[in-house]
Amino acid sequence: MARKKKTKETSHIVEITDNIHIEGAGNLVEQPITETLEKNYMPYAMSVILSRALPEIDGFKPSHRKLLYTMYLDKLLDGKKAKSAKIVGDVMKLNPHGDQAIYETMVRMAKGNETLLNPYIDSKGNFGKAYSRDMAYAASRYTEAKLAPICAELFGDINKDTVDFVPNYDNTMTEPTLLPVTFPSVLANVTTGIAVGMASSICSFNLTELCETTIAVLRDKDHVISDTLMGPDFPGGGYFIYDREVLEKVYDTGKGSLKIRAKYEYDKKNNCIDITEIPPTTTIEVIIEKIIDLAKAGTVKEIADIRDETGMQGLRLTIDLKRGQDPDRLMAKLFKLTPLEDTFACNFNILVDGVPRVMGVREIIEEWAKFRIECVRRRTAFTRDKRAKQLHLLEGLQKILLDIDKAIKIIRETDEESDVVPNLMIGFGIDKIQAEYVAEIKLRHLNREFILKRTQDIEKIREEIAKLDAILESRSRIKTIIIKELKAVIDKYGAERRTKLLYADEIKDEEIVEEVPDYPVTAFFTKEGYFKKITPLSLRMASDHKLKEGDEIIASVETTNAKEVMFFTDKCQVYKARISDFADSKASVLGDYVPSALDMDADEKAVYMVVVEEYKGYMLFAFENGKIAKVDMSAYETKSNRKKLIKAYCAKFPLADMMYVKEDAQVVIISSSTRKLLIDTAIISPKTTKDTQGVAVMRQKKNQVVTGIRYYVEGEFAKPYRYKTKNLPAIGALPSEEDVGEQMSLI
Repeated sequence: MARKKKTKETSHIVEITDNIHIEGAGNLVEQPITETLEKNYMPYAMSVILSRALPEIDGFKPSHRKLLYTMYLDKLLDGKKAKSAKIVGDVMKLNPHGDQAIYETMVRMAKGNETLLNPYIDSKGNFGKAYSRDMAYAASRYTEAKLAPICAELFGDINKDTVDFVPNYDNTMTEPTLLPVTFPSVLANVTTGIAVGMASSICSFNLTELCETTIAVLRDKDHVISDTLMGPDFPGGGYFIYDREVLEKVYDTGKGSLKIRAKYEYDKKNNCIDITEIPPTTTIEVIIEKIIDLAKAGTVKEIADIRDETGMQGLRLTIDLKRGQDPDRLMAKLFKLTPLEDTFACNFNILVDGVPRVMGVREIIEEWAKFRIECVRRRTAFTRDKRAKQLHLLEGLQKILLDIDKAIKIIRETDEESDVVPNLMIGFGIDKIQAEYVAEIKLRHLNREFILKRTQDIEKIREEIAKLDAILESRSRIKTIIIKELKAVIDKYGAERRTKLLYADEIKDEEIVEEVPDYPVTAFFTKEGYFKKITPLSLRMASDHKLKEGDEIIASVETTNAKEVMFFTDKCQVYKARISDFADSKASVLGDYVPSALDMDADEKAVYMVVVEEYKGYMLFAFENGKIAKVDMSAYETKSNRKKLIKAYCAKFPLADMMYVKEDAQVVIISSSTRKLLIDTAIISPKTTKDTQGVAVMRQKKNQVVTGIRYYVEGEFAKPYRYKTKNLPAIGALPSEEDVGEQMSLI
């Protein structure tokens, strides 16, 4: 394909010919979605799972491991702190994913950020705070860092062939695939990650308890984990609500939720509550915003002021109380309504040999023990080989001791330099390696004192090799070494729990009763679905209601503001609310449109209102086919504050009418043929199943249906017995001439 281009420098037209040809370019190819996912999406998903989001058995994700190993190479374990910007730049040799991502990883692992229970980086400067959303960390050019002392447990054996090394991304250096940690670091710090189709969320445990539990499992595989591992321990402290059954489920399955509660103190002198420790899953700003929202909504009325007093002394959230308020009762309410009590969702998903596995605590410890046993075995084998090579050289040197003069003579009388080593081999009966070692000894060292000093440790080395061989042949000896190392970790880095235990059975579960002002109102409900509550004073001032054209009031009930109200809809559902949920209104306004106010489904309409004082009485549902369902009001009572109940009545038959009766009474059922049937509701058995089909009460002739049901008004029929029947179902009676006048107006 040829194209023409006019350059800026000249007015010449330059013809450029492209000889690029891509096979299949521009062609539309049909491909099954499964094949597309397998070829394109699966490699990405596997990369995220294996190389980014999930921790491995050493407790680290690749980004963490690359960062720590780079700092180790930079001699930041024992040396002075280095600028974070320099560290980040060095890490990019192993992790070329951008300086900001690397620095954020570094911030989270730093002591100053307070994210990790056992931080791996000793920091200087502003690294932000995990418990604050707004306390941002400083730029990397302003902060400094080095490895924390505990990192000695990560790198102590790294140069002894304990783990495998692989080339970095550009093949210029190597990096470890795992770190030979001497304790189960995978459970020592919080680790979270979201991969593709899976996630990981591991809580941290107290280092002392964790190491003691690991020792117990190594000694007894049937050890009960919860006897020594009392629960999670977080850097922010707080209280772990200890429920052994829940805890053991998490320990067994690796999944579950653990409750963490904030710590507070009441300052009687200043009448305020000081919150100093919060759950690790929230921030101080989120808590403040939630409490302010509750105060604005009127749910929490005991608070006069709330402020963040976090400073150099650490986290502090202060709540000023109104006079005469109970601080413990307020906190019990806030624990239920705010993140001051939150749950940590556990999902112990860890990569083991490149395979993601959700494991319980025992299985994790056992897998770590397998990994550590292999590390110790490889370290022992490395040391044994090193000692064996040393012994081999010293044995050759010992042979030289027999005749030093002979060794000097052989070297002096050898004409060619390349023949020195072969001649020494022949002269003393040693191999090439030993001969090379002897040949490299300086002339000043060819004295009896030097050689004796070098060879006097031969027996000690042989004994050491024998011990190392015994370790390699005995798994129990390797376990003993691991246990010894775990005890050393406890002695060096063990600390008391920060998150204290609060036993679940000691917590008083106080019911939160929202205070609702109670005063007389009249509730009105219209045919079009509008609701309004009006106080007696407002009703006396203006009694003429404003309604939409064609609308009419179908229910008015004198009640009080604290009562509940139920709205039945044309979709066989009922919505529950409090009258106090609606604002006081006036007769001169339309009121609240119920479907919008209660967030009803699309095209759903409220058709009937019931004001509930107690869940007593019955709902009567009259269906067009002549059946009547009598549902006990207790069927609509719920322990939780559910706003919507489905299957509020039977949906199999068209509904003609419904009505609420406090107690059994006489009602009139009306048919489209103008027939009426007078019955006592006591003859219909009540049901607790809301969507019951009811019983046949009024028989219908062809093309006739029931149209309504209402209370019987005493005296409305001249001869009431005409409309009654002994057996149901019954067809009812047509109105007599003497009943026609007034009664036709009641239909």
